Order: sequence, then C-alpha cells, then structure tokens
Amino acid sequence: MTSNLKLMCVLAHPDDESLGTGGILAKYAAEGIKTYLVTATRGERGWFGAPDEYPGPAALGRIREAELYAAAGVLGLQEVAFLDYRDGELDQVDPGGAIARIVDHLRRLRPQVVVTFDPAGAYGHPDHIAISQLTTAAIVAAADPGYAEAQPWPPHRVSKLYYFAAIAQKIAAYQAAFGELTLEVDGLQRRAVPWEPWGITTRIETGAYWRRIWEAIACHRSQLPGYEALTNLPEAQRQNLWGTETYYRALSLVNGGRAIEQDLFQGLRFSVNGRQKAYPAATATRSGI
Repeated sequence: MTSNLKLMCVLAHPDDESLGTGGILAKYAAEGIKTYLVTATRGERGWFGAPDEYPGPAALGRIREAELYAAAGVLGLQEVAFLDYRDGELDQVDPGGAIARIVDHLRRLRPQVVVTFDPAGAYGHPDHIAISQLTTAAIVAAADPGYAEAQPWPPHRVSKLYYFAAIAQKIAAYQAAFGELTLEVDGLQRRAVPWEPWGITTRIETGAYWRRIWEAIACHRSQLPGYEALTNLPEAQRQNLWGTETYYRALSLVNGGRAIEQDLFQGLRFSVNGRQKAYPAATATRSGI
C-alpha cells in the first residue's frame, strides 16, 4: 500500500518537472503515490523563436502554464501550484515571503519526500539556485512550531530532501539532444555542473516510463525548437536520457549510509506479513489535475 506516501517537487520553471524529474513523477504516480508540483515562475522569458515573434511575457506565461498543465496530466500529478514569481527574478525576491509561500504548500500537502535543484542550479541558473535555497530553508521553517507565517496549517516535518544530481553521462546525453546548457550571468559563462558518481546517493530506474516522460516533455512545444528531430531518437539515446535518474540525499530522518538507494521512499515503508505498507501521514486538501 502506498496511499499515504507523497512526493513534492519544488522547481523554478515549466518544463523543469518533465526534463528534470519526469521519471520519478511518472514512476511514483504509477505506483499510486501522490505526486505534487510547486513551480516558482511561468517561464515568461523562455523564448527560443525569432526575437520579433516573441509574444511578450504575459502571453508566453499563459502558453507555458498551459503546457505545464498538459505535462502534469501526462505524468499523473495530483496538483500544480505556482508561486507567481517572474522568470529570471527569483534570486531577487523577498526571501521571507517566498519561504512562507513554500511552507504553506508543505504544511498543507504534508509530503514525506521533497525534490528540488542542487545548490549549483544544474548549470548555474540563478532561478534554479534560488529555488534550491528557498526550498531547503522552507523545509526547516515548516517543521518549526514557532514559525507562524503559514497559517492555518500545523507544522510539518519533511522526512527526506533530495537534490538533482546529474552525472556527466546524463548531461552529455541531454546536451546531444537539446543543445549545450550554458548561461551568461554577471559577464561570466556558466555551464552544466556534473556530479561525481561517488557523490550520488540515489539511483532510480525510470526506463519503463520513457514514453510517458517523452510525452510530457513534448507538451512543452514552445521550448523544443528541435522537436521533430527528437521524435525518433535511437533506443540507446533514449536510455541515456530517460533510463535512470540520479539524486543526492541532502536530508533524511529515516536512513543513511553509502549504499545506493533504489527508492526515494526507502526508510518510509515497512513490511507487514510480507506486504509493503507506508507510514501514515496526515490528510490534506488537494485539487486534482
């Protein structure tokens, strides 16, 4: 039984959920685990077409919001929530207010497992770095009975926090398919930062869900200028892209050690008469996709 288990991803932009965590979202939803997404922005500046065809931030935000809802339906998400910040400005927002918004969702939905970007933001993207910092702080605040900014929900203690931890082979596969991950910030070029294999704590096999992952990615048509070339990838490349997702266990109240996990919920399941069950969790109001 997995009905009491909940997974929440807290990310920066529409398409992060499909490109970054599509495998775990598809896998755990298929297992009956409730999956949720909190997205900080609507990606209003993510335009890859001709500059003179840019529809403007409001119109592009609506397009990308619709694409995200479509992808969420494919991945089986229970709910998508927006923090309503502007794309490219997340590192400049009031941190107290942003943390309170994330705490509100954590306390309302009460997930055991939370996933977000690593501290380097995958390739140094300021929004990715900011959402990693804000989410990590929100997990601490959500468990604090003295933190009163998120009402009326009672405190909630997240059991496990994970960061994206893409190794070099995965980054190479994505760049071969989608182009090089680079960004200029403050006059300096930032690139994808691979994790060393020894730094990986968790490896999730997601190859069985590659079709669903690809279908979710394909919902983000505004972000896929090379869409047609991606529809007929060879099997080996599909496996490199979507066969495995790797993570770093940044916080766990239930397990530890060097052994590689195969399950984000390791330590949160127990066996009764040979059957897997989940530790109970408080119920929470939700809205369906």
